Formats: sequence, C-alpha cells, structure tokens
Amino acid sequence: MILLFSPILVMLASTPPGRVFGLDWQAVFGILIQLLNVSLLAYVLTKLVYKPVQKFMQGRSDRIGSQIETNEKELARAEQLKLEYEQKLRGIDQERDAILDEARRVATENGRLLMAEAKKEAEAIRQRAQENVKLEEERAQAKMKIAIIEVSAAMSAKFVARAIDRDAQDKLFDETMAELEEMAWRS
Repeated sequence: MILLFSPILVMLASTPPGRVFGLDWQAVFGILIQLLNVSLLAYVLTKLVYKPVQKFMQGRSDRIGSQIETNEKELARAEQLKLEYEQKLRGIDQERDAILDEARRVATENGRLLMAEAKKEAEAIRQRAQENVKLEEERAQAKMKIAIIEVSAAMSAKFVARAIDRDAQDKLFDETMAELEEMAWRS
C-alpha cells in the first residue's frame, strides 16, 4: 500500500512550501505529453479496435436479427402446418364418418337383399315340397287304383270261378275289402 502512494509522497515532498502541488514547466509538459499519449492511444484504439468490434457487434446483431426473423418465419410456418394438419384431421374424421355411414348403408342394403333372396328361396323350396307331396299323393292314388283293379279282377275271378250263394259272395266281398284296406295302409 505504501508503494501505491509513493509517487504521491514524492510529489508532496517535492512541492514548494505554500503550494498544494508543484506545478512547474516540466510537470505541465509531462501532463501534456500524457494527454497526447492518451488521445493518441484513444485514436489508435478507435481505429484499430473500436471499428472492428463495432463491425463484429453489428454483424452479430444482424445474425441474431436474421435468426429471430427466421425463427419467426419458421414459427409462422409451423403454425400454418399445424392448422393444415388439424384441418386434415378434421377432413379425415369426416371422411371416416362418411365411409362408415356408406358401409352401414351398404350392409343394410345387402342384408335386405339377402333376406329377400332367402325368402324367395324358402318359398321355392316350399313350393317344390308341395309339388313333391302332390306327386307322391298322385302316385299313391295311382298305386291304389292299380291295387283296387287287381283286387277287383281277383274278386271277379273268384265270383266267376265259384257259383256261390249270396252269403258266400258277401263274405268274399268283406274279405276283399279288408285286403284293400290293408293294402292302402301299407302304401
């Protein structure tokens, strides 16, 4: 600390009595040289350091500004893309709903068509079954007619073969009828 104050102490010691500090031509000349040195140093530093630093700082400010502009543009573009994406999602939702509605409508229509076809097919099967039943009845009636004719022929042959009395004919008729009934039940 004493070393810091040593130039000041030297100056105070060399000061003539009655003055605060010694101002002579040598001190004034030293002060002027110091001022010239400081001015020259300030000028040189301004030319060599200040302008490049100022240019560097301006470039940096420009880069930061351009980055901010770029970021703002990118943000606006991202917002636009987000809006487009949301619109596409809404469009996809609407399209999905439309597809589902169409699929339901087609499924309902197909179900109606299938039911109509099934009813037609069931009706056709029922009609074929009725026709088959009628054919079977007709066949059975034809078989029964043939059986009656055969029994009648047999009965006639028996009547002709025998000349029998009325009681025997009645008995023979009852037997033949019983045989016919039995044949009808077998068919």
